[in-house]
Parts: sequence; C-alpha cells; structure tokens
Amino acid sequence: MTIKVVIAGFKGKMGSTAVDMVKSDDQLELAGLLDPFATEKEIDGVPVFTVKEALVGFEADVWVDFTMPKVAYGNTRFALENGFAPVVGTTGFTEEQIAELKALSSEKQLGGLIAPNFAIGAILLMEFATKASKYFPDLEIIELHHDKKKDAPSGTAIKTAELIREARAFKKQGAEDEEELITGARGAEFNGFRIHSVRLPGLVAHQEVIFGAQGEGLTLRHDSYDRSSFMSGVNLGIKEVVKRKELVYGLENLLS
Repeated sequence: MTIKVVIAGFKGKMGSTAVDMVKSDDQLELAGLLDPFATEKEIDGVPVFTVKEALVGFEADVWVDFTMPKVAYGNTRFALENGFAPVVGTTGFTEEQIAELKALSSEKQLGGLIAPNFAIGAILLMEFATKASKYFPDLEIIELHHDKKKDAPSGTAIKTAELIREARAFKKQGAEDEEELITGARGAEFNGFRIHSVRLPGLVAHQEVIFGAQGEGLTLRHDSYDRSSFMSGVNLGIKEVVKRKELVYGLENLLS
C-alpha cells in the first residue's frame, strides 16, 4: 500500500528535506503541500495549499508537520480531526497539549507521533543519559541550535530532561548558597538540574549531557550536521503511524 503524505511547512528547511525524502521512497506518495507563504498552486502536479482548512475532505493518510511552535498544536489537532495520522517534528507542545492530543487520537482510533528529535543518534543519547542519571545525579544539559530556532530550550532537551526526571532521584545540583551575579547565568532549572540553550549561525542541532561525580566526569553528545540526519526517523514514523491507533510522544516509542 502506498502511503499518501501531506507536508505542512514545506517551504522551511526541514519541510523541504522531508519533501525530497518522500519523493525518493516508492512506498510513499506526496499528496499535498501546505505553507502560508506559498505562492504556487501546484508543484510537479502536487496541489499546494496556504490554509489548513482547505484540506478538509482531502484524501491523504499522514500529515507531516514542520511548521512553527505557535501553530503546531492547532495543526496536529486539525490532522487528527480530519483523519490524517500526524507525524510532527515541530516542538513547543506543553504536557497538557500532548495529553489532549493523545486522548483525541485514542478517540479517533488514529495513530500519530510527536517527536522532539527524529535522529536515531539523539534517541540513543536520551536513552544513555537516562540510564547514566541513576548513577550520576549531578548533571547539566547543553543544547546548541541554529540562530533561527524560535523555542528554547529545544524539544529534545525538554524530552531528555523529562526522561531523566523519571529515572533520577531528585537532587538539587550546585551549591546551596549559589548566587547568580547575572540573571540567567546558570540556565533554566528543571527538577534540580540546569538546561542551557545556545543559538549561533552555522549550527544545526547538537546536545550534550554532562555528568559530574567525585573524581570523574562523563559527557554524552550528539551532533546533527545536516537535516538529512532526521529523515530516517521521519520515514520510520510515517510508516509506523498508519499501523497504530494512538499518538505517541517520542520516536523511541516506535523503535523495537
């Protein structure tokens, strides 16, 4: 069966990379494109839309979303309500929004995926960091992205922190009488440890989790040097969500 795919945010760098990936896979069919900044009516015979409401009643199986945090929740809800299984790489969802979307997908009996990161190496970093946090409770997360990224911390850093919170006994990292001489110097606090966000041109997506203990340290790092690193995960997500009946948060939930 050929899976028909709509890509929202196809004008962006991630969206355009996803378009190329779908076109290169004979199990997938590019059915539609959505972007508010599009001026084309169609591209290579594929219809182009500028508002999601125009896709009501449209025939497609999967909605791939690489848009912006401010519209991602509305887009994902729209996809579920209209029978498209969402595969969402846009970040910025709250825990409450994810819970609502999971409930809606279950009601609709429709699969879906919200993935803060589609790179397999990033998923492994989260897994290794979660395990390490049981033995190294003193840690800090540093995430580094290009200077056009709109949300901070990144979705990957938040997901990593959430997984660590589940595995690590609570401990406030740092000196009890610590004082910030410049507000924000120590980064954002999450469950007793810190998350730092770096935004610079030339970067793509990078993350370190640094652990410290008496007399030793451990650093875990993942680097995406090109957006093509995410496409194997997007491809896997598209092919898996059509088999499922409920949305999941995190690509690791689709890996065997």
